[in-house]
Amino acid sequence: MSATPRPALAEHLHAVPTNSQPVDGAPATPERRTAWTADELMAMEFPEPRWAVPGILSEGVNLLCGPPKVGKSWMSLGLGLSVAAGGVAFEAIPVDGGPVLYLALEDTPRRLKTRMGKLLQGRPAPAGLTLATACPPLPQGGTDAIASWLQRHPDARMVVIDVFAKVRGNAPLGASAYDADYAAVGHAKKLADDHAIAVVLVHHVRKAGSDDFLAEVSGTNGLAGAADATLVLRRGRGQADGVLHVTGRDVDESEYALTLQPETGSWRLLGGNAAEHSMGDTRTAILRYVRENPGAQPKDIAKAVPNVDPPTVRRTCARMATDGQLSKDSNGRYFSDNATKHGDLSHLSQVSHSPASGSDQREQMGQTSNGAVPLPYNDERSEQ
Repeated sequence: MSATPRPALAEHLHAVPTNSQPVDGAPATPERRTAWTADELMAMEFPEPRWAVPGILSEGVNLLCGPPKVGKSWMSLGLGLSVAAGGVAFEAIPVDGGPVLYLALEDTPRRLKTRMGKLLQGRPAPAGLTLATACPPLPQGGTDAIASWLQRHPDARMVVIDVFAKVRGNAPLGASAYDADYAAVGHAKKLADDHAIAVVLVHHVRKAGSDDFLAEVSGTNGLAGAADATLVLRRGRGQADGVLHVTGRDVDESEYALTLQPETGSWRLLGGNAAEHSMGDTRTAILRYVRENPGAQPKDIAKAVPNVDPPTVRRTCARMATDGQLSKDSNGRYFSDNATKHGDLSHLSQVSHSPASGSDQREQMGQTSNGAVPLPYNDERSEQ
């Protein structure tokens, strides 16, 4: 007896329904109530938000942003594999399994297979992950197509759209830039709200950096304003360590230290203070030395930190004291006041208040003690 063939993917994502009626007998999305009296609302009991990745990716629209080649696509594909398999996200956070739809709109099937092979490292590929390389713009049938897939998979946990620009569609006629951005995310938000699912929109950041990570999101404030959560991934060029900044309506504002593992393309959650991992190499080396040698002076530190001259050490120590990363006594000795508890991932709401400054980048130019890390991005397209 031959196996029943699976429905063609085109039926889910390429065919555009003529209206919002259920497709092929799929259950209709129930109407959502939108008004209550105050006493009615206070008497109601609501389930907790469904987390795709506890503490990081919640039910709703999650805007995942970062510059080109920072590793957003590797991260989102890795998360899709983990959630579909019911495994461990970032090699540290257990996740509940469920179907995942991954729209890799700038990829080819061959490249997806290559990347999944690298990420899986011999583990079986989860049948719960559906991949597609094409989808109509959300306003022109894409929302209905994704909704059709979600109706067929009522236990789905996540939809990833990589990249959002491919499906946002044209702006409404006469709309301001803010209103156009807000409306574009609104199509994805309707999917998330109607189906109680996490929708991840992979997006870009501006070329110019900012101390406020939300200000880095490309476009107007309408994008972040319409999204339920915004995540910005930062990683220094040629460096393995990065920081994932997270803020949102149902998620605590947090920073997570991560490292990209070049041999597998996967991201691993690190312990300790996220700000330390976003420092330049010079600051990191100074901080480690001062922790091991409290009361050290710049001349002592300069002898221990390779490839950095004493004047640079003095300037960097002074800046670190100004930024609150070190303290200095009246004799010019430096101390580390905030010992970091490395390896502790028991809580996922740690917020660091010491983001890397522009001086970090100036300090490490030409003075990096570590060599560049080989990255798994030598393929046909620029990494998103």
